[in-house]
Amino acid sequence: MATTVLRVRLIGGDRVDVTYDNPDVSDVDELVKHVASTLAQDSGVLLTRHGDRLVVLYGRGVAAIEVAPRGAVL
Repeated sequence: MATTVLRVRLIGGDRVDVTYDNPDVSDVDELVKHVASTLAQDSGVLLTRHGDRLVVLYGRGVAAIEVAPRGAVL
């Protein structure tokens, strides 16, 4: 199961960090491709987590996503 943390910038300008995992994908690069292709669709929806809360991301409300590499972000 691959897991990644996404920094999501919403259309309104707010940002939120969420965790996304998918038991069907074992590689993080494939997981990121899955996230991008899902959110690019008109009806794209991702179930993510923010702490203990379940957060539903709708593709039409997302302006950008960032995926940080492991280690320090410069």
